[in-house]
Amino acid sequence: MQRTIDQIISPVSTSDGAGVKIKRAIGTSTLDHLDPFLLLDVFGSEKGTDYIAGFPDHPHRGFETVTYMLNGKMRHRDSAGNEGLLETGGAQWMTAGRGLVHSEMPEQSDGLMKGFQIWVNLPADKKMIPPRYQDIQPDAIPTAHIEDRAEVKVIAGELFDLVGPISDIATKPLFIDVVLKPNQELSLPVPEGQTAFLYIYEGKMHLDGEDIETDRLVILEDGDEVSVRSCTQETRFILLAADPICEPIVRYGPFVMNSREEIYQAFEDFKNGSF
Repeated sequence: MQRTIDQIISPVSTSDGAGVKIKRAIGTSTLDHLDPFLLLDVFGSEKGTDYIAGFPDHPHRGFETVTYMLNGKMRHRDSAGNEGLLETGGAQWMTAGRGLVHSEMPEQSDGLMKGFQIWVNLPADKKMIPPRYQDIQPDAIPTAHIEDRAEVKVIAGELFDLVGPISDIATKPLFIDVVLKPNQELSLPVPEGQTAFLYIYEGKMHLDGEDIETDRLVILEDGDEVSVRSCTQETRFILLAADPICEPIVRYGPFVMNSREEIYQAFEDFKNGSF
């Protein structure tokens, strides 16, 4: 059954970290969350002043952060001494679990910086697990070439006999990055029953009878496949799907738990340095 459009959402321009300019598509007054997705930020600029201050030390508890770099480099460090460098085409899936304090800082003072950050919720029985990183280098992400029509990178999940390098995630996500050549159609299998959306970051798309512009979030109805067509220029988009958790969400800033009491405890633990 084909997935059709449930909703099309335009992102909101805002800032985060130390003033980094972003577009936010999930985590706004229009769309607070899309279970299990808590946030979708798009960052991108050719001006170093828009992002160079980065995201200094900040805490997380109770969910996962996903960073996918289209261009540029980002170095991450945390309170446990872990450190790594995300490069163009690379990804990181960080399971914050019971908590950590980390920073994400650009490695360059000028030039193109572009990518996504997504927050994915954790079920109650996983919220207090030990933190974990999965840092994925660009050459570790498998790519399917669909004839001369499309290129599909599989970051998480399985598609076209390819298995993404991200593993052991509670919500069983699918995360792909697609380049669709002009005037081409592509059908993509999407696990039935999962929450799914796509975000167009270059070009235009025809889907379910609608022409959809760049920088649009498209929430998809349930089904097992989605068919898209590019317009007269190359179209690029990410598609994500994951199992909904269907549990209470209580969030305050960088903490996402199931009750107010757990949020109070997160603040207390952070204040005491016991993450």
